[in-house]
Amino acid sequence: MSNLSSRGARGAAEDCTLVQVNLNGKVLIFPTESTTAYVSLCPTEKKPLSNFTLCMKAFTDLTRPYSLFSYSTHSQPNELLLFVNKPGEYLLYIANSEVKFTGPPAPYTPLHVCVSWESESGIAELWVNGKPLGRKGVRKGYSLGAQAKIFLGQEQDSFGGGFEAQQSFVGEIWDVSLWDKALSLKGMCSFCSSGNLLNWHHLNHRAHGYVVTKPKVWA
Repeated sequence: MSNLSSRGARGAAEDCTLVQVNLNGKVLIFPTESTTAYVSLCPTEKKPLSNFTLCMKAFTDLTRPYSLFSYSTHSQPNELLLFVNKPGEYLLYIANSEVKFTGPPAPYTPLHVCVSWESESGIAELWVNGKPLGRKGVRKGYSLGAQAKIFLGQEQDSFGGGFEAQQSFVGEIWDVSLWDKALSLKGMCSFCSSGNLLNWHHLNHRAHGYVVTKPKVWA
């Protein structure tokens, strides 16, 4: 996160490949802790976001802090950041402002995380494994910037860089979806539908460093 020291600024990442890849039934594996392994994502449309819904699945045995989803702009390193501080404690950042959601540590199974936010009310809602962890207010009236770097596997302390090995993700990520609207999460957490901005079945992405794509083993 931007209030933590950076291990040297990195330049902006390369643009994503324009080839759409169907990752249905597959996962992105981040095998080791590093400052070099990440996946950059390209939305189908770059535009300001006054609402969003983000869903994703992940498996890790980490007990230290790690980033799940990092969306950074030139003006706000943590324009949108979904971060796990420790098992059962989830941090959502909107324009560097933080709200914390706390629940019981998840069992030794994958996490299914869904979060929505709407600018008009400022309400953010987080569900984990089909259960709500509450609704909290953050950055009412704000709009997320359009020109963003979106990364899996690393947290950006600066636009496109500033990675910390001890915040890197180690494990497997799949079924990442992003919508430009705040959807009802009650039904969303039983499955991951295809987002209109990020769609796991037609994903514009590029892997950097030691990242491996494999068939998923989790149901």
